[in-house]
This record gives sequence, structure tokens and C-alpha cells, in this order.
Amino acid sequence: MDRIIVYPGAIPLDTDMLNTNRNTMTALHALISATLGTTTALDGLTVSATVPASMNVTVAQGSITQLSPMDSTAYGSLGIDTTDTVMKMGILLDPVTLALTAPATAGTSIGYLIEAEFSEVDVDPVVLPYYNAANPAAPYLGPGNTGTAQATLRQQQVTLLLKAGAAAPTGYQVVPPIDPGWVGLAAIVVNSGATQVNPGDIAMAPQTRFASWKLPDLRPGFAFASAFSTSANFVVPAGVTRLKVTVIGGGGAGGTHATLPGGGGGAGGNGEQWLSGLMPGAVVPVTVGAPGAPSASPGNGGPGGSSSFGSYLSATGGSGGGGGSGGGTPVGGAGGSVAGAAVYYFGSYGTDAIPSSSRGGDGGGPGNGKGGTGVVGVNANGFGGGGGGGGPALAGGSGGGGLVIVEY
Repeated sequence: MDRIIVYPGAIPLDTDMLNTNRNTMTALHALISATLGTTTALDGLTVSATVPASMNVTVAQGSITQLSPMDSTAYGSLGIDTTDTVMKMGILLDPVTLALTAPATAGTSIGYLIEAEFSEVDVDPVVLPYYNAANPAAPYLGPGNTGTAQATLRQQQVTLLLKAGAAAPTGYQVVPPIDPGWVGLAAIVVNSGATQVNPGDIAMAPQTRFASWKLPDLRPGFAFASAFSTSANFVVPAGVTRLKVTVIGGGGAGGTHATLPGGGGGAGGNGEQWLSGLMPGAVVPVTVGAPGAPSASPGNGGPGGSSSFGSYLSATGGSGGGGGSGGGTPVGGAGGSVAGAAVYYFGSYGTDAIPSSSRGGDGGGPGNGKGGTGVVGVNANGFGGGGGGGGPALAGGSGGGGLVIVEY
């Protein structure tokens, strides 16, 4: 950070202090850019219903950090500087309460938007004393002894705006758009006849960068994980734009043969990918592959289902082990494949049956099921593992179910 140098006996200049403030702001810009980047970010400023509930909502204290010109207007005796841009922080020290109104027409609703903007204003005007060379004991009041008040503080603050949309039939109301240069905080829907705003009526803006994490909470790499063993939706958490995703397809079941041992089921494919540029609040469908089911009568084992994370990456299930009633050694099922992954492992084949020892083939992959010798095939006990082939005239084992792991 640049620092002003002053000397004993030198005439103090107003620019000494003004440039010190600019240098401090420049240093803070470098620190903020290194930690938050140069995209507008908010801390706090959450919108909540009042307690007890009313037709008001409260915007909590917080801050907005935004890239802005150094000084859009003259800063004391320093001129305008719109060439240099720095990250500036506006602060809301006290919560703000905003009043909403329900629409008058029955069956209608209004969508409200609360948005925020960084603003910089000169405040606290004071008639300042000025040095009077003719009579130092009687200072001038204001510049040139005009008695003019002058601002004494350039304040960086958060400006809030509540916008109401047009009343429309409930379900068709539209939240007003965000104005250029502003960022959305929350959307609120108020129905006709409402006497209070409830927490469920408020939705924080998913596209806004809220600083959800504080330094003591941060850990290297991905700190949290969600594991899906059944199909569901993943909602990208607030403040999250990067994910690491692992998908494992379901394992194939072991085969069932009328007179011979069955082949082992193939393992599901396994893939990993790192995703970036995601939008907080986005909903991504998660599909988890079902385990392959063995055939109750002589036949090939059932294939495992495919697992996927939206359209980003997927892994197919393993094929079932060979069975049936024909001649020839029943073969192990093929492993599953992977698409869209940076790191991937095609599922391993189940092993062929061993007729000479009446032993079914083992399932493919880790967590696989063992082939049966005079017994049914062993079920896979791990995600994506293939089931073991059954002994002669005995059922094969079930494959292992798929799995999707999301780390963030």
C-alpha cells in the first residue's frame, strides 16, 4: 500500500489526508479482489418475515461489495477519477423494515422484488472554519467567508429498493425485473386477503452471490458431500458454483442356468467429473441405477440400471451373467460404460462359469458377489458390484445398486 510522507515543519496539505484515504481504498481493493474476486458479492442482507408476523419484512444488516470508479465526483481538492476502478464496500449497519400490501381483488397475487445497490454519497454538511490571513483569530465561516456548508463525509452504503409487480391471478403473478446496476435480494409473493408475510412467501435470489462462508468455516477442497442411493433432485446450494460428481452404474445380476452354473454379472461403470459455472439454486435431476435382478427361471441375469447427474455425466449398468438352458459355458456379463467424465473406469466383466467344478462365475468389480458352488449366487454387497452366478439349476445373485456422490 502506498503511504504519504510528511516532514516536521512542512506545511500540511489537505491532499495528504485525501490521498491517504485513496491509497487505503486501493489496498482494500487488492485484498477484496484476492478473496472475493471482482464480481458483486453480498454478505448478510437476508430478507425474513417479522416476528410476530406482519405485512412487513426485514432486511438484515450486511454489506455489498461492488466494482466502482475511484471517484465519480471531485473528492475535496482531488479531481474526478473514473479511469481507475476499485472494489468498494457499502455497509448496512442496522436492519431495515419494508412494508408490503396485499392486492385488493380476490384471487389475485402480487410479486414483489427487493433489490440492493452500492451507493456513495457526500453527507454531514457543516459550515467549516477557514484560515483568515488578515485576522487569524477570526476564522472565515465557509469558503471565502460565504457561510456555505460543505459535506464532511463520503459515505459508502447499501441502497434498498422495494418494487411491486402488477396484480394478477394467483399463480400468474410476475416478479419485477432487476434494474441495471442493482442485484436482487429476494422475491416475495403476497396473495389477496393476506394479513401477514410468512417465511414460505420469501425466496432469496439464487443468481446473487452471497458470501455464505466465513474463513473459519473453509476447508481445502470440497468440504461437504451428498450421496444418493435412490433417484432424487440435487439443488445447488447458495454460494456454490463448483461440484465434484461421482456416478456409479448398477451391477448386473448373476446368471441362472438349467443344468450348468451361471456366469457372474458385470460391474457398473464408474466416473468422476469436476463441474464449474453452476448457478446456485439450480435443480439437477439425479438418477441412480437399480441393481440387476436375477432371473427366477433359467436365463441371463438382469442388467443394472444407468446412473446420471443431469446431462453432465452418466454411467451405464453392468450386463447380467449368462444363463439359460443351452450348451456351452455361461459367460460373465460385460461391465458398464461411462460418458462425460474426466476420470472413468469401465465396469469389470463378471467371470465365466466353471462347469468342471459346478461353480458359478464371480461378479465383476469391488463389492461383487461370489459365484455359487451347489448354492445360489451371492448378492453383491457393494455399489455397482456384479452378482455371483448360481450353481447348476440355482439362481444367480443380485447386482449392487448404483450411487451418485456430489461434493461441494
